[in-house]
Amino acid sequence: MPGFAEKRVLQAGPYELILEKEADDFSVAFSLEQDSDGLLVVSLKLGTDQLAKPGLYRLSWLVPMVDIQAFWRPGTDRSQMYPADWSRPWVSQSMNNAPTGCLYNLKGLNRHTWAFSDALNSIEIVTGVREETAEFLCSLTLFQGWAPFKEYEAFLRIDTRTAPYFETLAGVAKWWAAQPGYTPAPVPGPAREPMYSTWYSFHQQLVAAEVEEQCRLARPLGCTAVIVDDGWQTDNNDRGYAYCGDWEVFGGKIPDMAAHVANIHRLGMKYLLWYALPFVGEHSRAFRQFQGKFLYHSQGLSTWVLDPRFPDVREYLINLCERAVREWGLDGFKLDFVNDFRQSPDEDLLAEGAQGERDYISVAQATDRLLSDVIDRLRQLNPEILIEFRQPYIGPLMRKYGNMFRAGDCPNDSLSNRVRTLDVRLLGNAAPHSDMVMWHGDEPVESAALQIVNVLFAVPQVSVRLDRLPPAHHRMVEFWLSFWTRNRGLLLDGDLKPWHPEAWFPLVEVSNEREQLAAVYANTVVELGDPLKEKLTVVNGTLEGRVILDLAEDAGPCKVQILDCQGQVVIEDERNLAAGLTALEIPPAGLAIFERKSYAGT
Repeated sequence: MPGFAEKRVLQAGPYELILEKEADDFSVAFSLEQDSDGLLVVSLKLGTDQLAKPGLYRLSWLVPMVDIQAFWRPGTDRSQMYPADWSRPWVSQSMNNAPTGCLYNLKGLNRHTWAFSDALNSIEIVTGVREETAEFLCSLTLFQGWAPFKEYEAFLRIDTRTAPYFETLAGVAKWWAAQPGYTPAPVPGPAREPMYSTWYSFHQQLVAAEVEEQCRLARPLGCTAVIVDDGWQTDNNDRGYAYCGDWEVFGGKIPDMAAHVANIHRLGMKYLLWYALPFVGEHSRAFRQFQGKFLYHSQGLSTWVLDPRFPDVREYLINLCERAVREWGLDGFKLDFVNDFRQSPDEDLLAEGAQGERDYISVAQATDRLLSDVIDRLRQLNPEILIEFRQPYIGPLMRKYGNMFRAGDCPNDSLSNRVRTLDVRLLGNAAPHSDMVMWHGDEPVESAALQIVNVLFAVPQVSVRLDRLPPAHHRMVEFWLSFWTRNRGLLLDGDLKPWHPEAWFPLVEVSNEREQLAAVYANTVVELGDPLKEKLTVVNGTLEGRVILDLAEDAGPCKVQILDCQGQVVIEDERNLAAGLTALEIPPAGLAIFERKSYAGT
């Protein structure tokens, strides 16, 4: 445990914030900057005349567990709603998670949402229940392994205003985006269109002609880009990373990369290529070139991890990406494993004298420089360059480098894909992407359709062999991708209400001025409390054949069309939608569309 030498207490609204610090030479200002209408902003400022490394600082406070039943935080694993305050800490930094958390009740109303302005540096976070007092501990430990500095300023934002939790988190995302140096990158149009991925359908066993054939089949289905994943750079198909680092095309799989990319372009599709930027395997020339400039060796991944604090390392990686755009005509990159750029516990890995060649001490700051330079220089070659990141590197700082944010890997797991895409979207990411959808060829078509139905509120990525799909599956994919494309503006830009994250979002609503859509993913009553708009779409994201609506008001006579998961119309008539409970016979993974007759044809 740290040996804290000083303790300060700050009363911020109803909360007692405690700042503990080890002895150091920094002056400290710890103050309440804003206190109004349930919104608190606390400032922490450090300063010293000489470049120095601070001691550890811990900022903590307790929240009484009153009308609080659930806790949301970023990450791909939040299966335990309330950890104990003695549980293992979690870490936020630019390439991992985000420093925020939300306590809310089962009506979905915010009770206590906190966020920290520093999303760049490593922060050790403890969040959990204090058993003795039924209070929730929030604790942030700063400066563990940080580089020396002269000045530091950060802000803690606490929001206790009563509002739906998703509106409160949207406020956090806007607050982060307004921080200096956190301005999100623009999102090109192609980042918001369905894509085909080779990962689950090919893994490393890529064949250029077969990839082109999948693209030929994917384009009429609505996919406007392909992401060619791991395997293009090696003849080894053992799923390790010992052959990464040189990033040269293995001719046995893709004989002519420029011609291959051109073939994809002729189909009307963009081309993105996978790079694991940090990795240098022992079977690469780069391994010999960068001896003494690695952060650490990853035994599990069979690779070394480059140290971005060296300017020649950064320049090497940037040049690789620039060359791929110039020589091969790439439209973008899937930049993978960037969260592996992290501080090594063993600086002795550096060759003697190599430390003097570094122009950064902090790995986090060097990685920020690397990714900032990558996107800036690639935009000079192509202003609409596409950059994909995936969970867990989906925090606010990552938004200034990337424009596509994908759910973490969850193969054939439609439920996790739903939760992860919505979690990504709750942090304000403008182009959230699903993990690649896949399923077994013998699946009933309704079950296979759930893979797409569960990711309606993100850009779908598809990774199945389209030429091997049964006809019913092919019709299903064609229908749901065309439905998604037609409704993209509503699904991605509408007013999103993802209810009950503690129950894995069983009901998700989205609306704009004219229309609304409700997707139900559990056998439950769909309560629509808002007045119905001109058009209502109800998606049955279950394998049951019925959805029950609870309407707050009469909708009057409506034109109704009910479709199955292949887009085949099973009912088309007129009916009154009355206030109260209404049972709808909607096929599994199908949908119902209601248009109020008072608006029809207008």
